[in-house]
Amino acid sequence: MSTLTEAAQEPRTAPARPVYRVTGRRVLSSEWAKLWSLRSTWITLGLGLLFLVAFGLISASHYKSGINSGRTDRDFADATAVSLSLFGTNFAQLALGVLGVLVTAGEYSTGMIRSTLAAVPRRLPVLWSKAAVFGLVALVVGTLGGFVAFLIGSGIVSGTPAAMNLSHAGVVRSLLGAGLYLGLVGVIGTALGALLRSVAGGISVLVAALMLVPGLISLLPSSWQNDISPYLPSNAGQAMFALTHDATTLSPGAGLLVFLCWTALALGGAAYRLARTDV
Repeated sequence: MSTLTEAAQEPRTAPARPVYRVTGRRVLSSEWAKLWSLRSTWITLGLGLLFLVAFGLISASHYKSGINSGRTDRDFADATAVSLSLFGTNFAQLALGVLGVLVTAGEYSTGMIRSTLAAVPRRLPVLWSKAAVFGLVALVVGTLGGFVAFLIGSGIVSGTPAAMNLSHAGVVRSLLGAGLYLGLVGVIGTALGALLRSVAGGISVLVAALMLVPGLISLLPSSWQNDISPYLPSNAGQAMFALTHDATTLSPGAGLLVFLCWTALALGGAAYRLARTDV
């Protein structure tokens, strides 16, 4: 009887729960899974790749038809296989930049950011992981699209003054520079989404910075344009994948440095707001 009483009075111990630690690798894995779980990711990346390749091939075909007919446009007078193939970069940057905004601002619009920051209370690793994951994806898509557009486009313009191949000086560097530029545009989009916490606001600022501001700068006096224009995000980015440069444009290395500064500025602003304010 006493044995049964002692057995009944023994405290029951709950099974030990496994201890989970928040590590950088796990945060990266979670952001990777979230990115590919959205249908918009596949659609927008596909559009970015399509824009980059399709517009590059269209410009190469237009150039070849002009050469054959003897009526070459002024805009294509100094064109090369690289510049023709990368003609779609301006369109691809919008698709990848917009998706970068959606990666962060989309969680604020749905309220999912609360669950994300509850799992990762330190906050900033979330921003770094989102930027790293999407920046890498945009880099791969941009580089792949650039090489595909060039390999097909160089075949189209074969036998013309614009003909080039991968062995020409600066070609591989330009194609890699275009991919890096698109990857950094994706990072900037991610930062703007976290900074503004609004899909519409982030997209508006992105489009203004990359497309509208350069047009407004052209209204300034020429002396001002020469001092300001090369350091704008879009112009510095284009210098990254340009084959040549002159006194009014930056060298590829200088363009990369300036664009990295713009990227760091956007990430710094996003990090400050994320760390200082509530979700």
